[in-house]
Amino acid sequence: SFSAHVEVKTMDLEKLNSLGYRTLFFGSFLLLAVAVLEFVLNRFGYTVLQAMGYTAGRMLQLAAVLLTFVLALLLRQVRDELKKAKIH
Repeated sequence: SFSAHVEVKTMDLEKLNSLGYRTLFFGSFLLLAVAVLEFVLNRFGYTVLQAMGYTAGRMLQLAAVLLTFVLALLLRQVRDELKKAKIH
């Protein structure tokens, strides 16, 4: 009974991790889209991000940071899966 309960908690944690990966991944692409839009609009003399104080380059940096976290979390998951496979 206890082991079944622990496995359910693990499955919930895996779903939560998956949701986190997807959120960060889509968030990074959203920031990338905003950066490209800002860059194009700047060429025509307009801006979207001036009120926030961000530039297109800063948004691109934030997108890269989010993708770095996603990659780190995915590599950690792969490592854990390989360790599980090695034990069994």
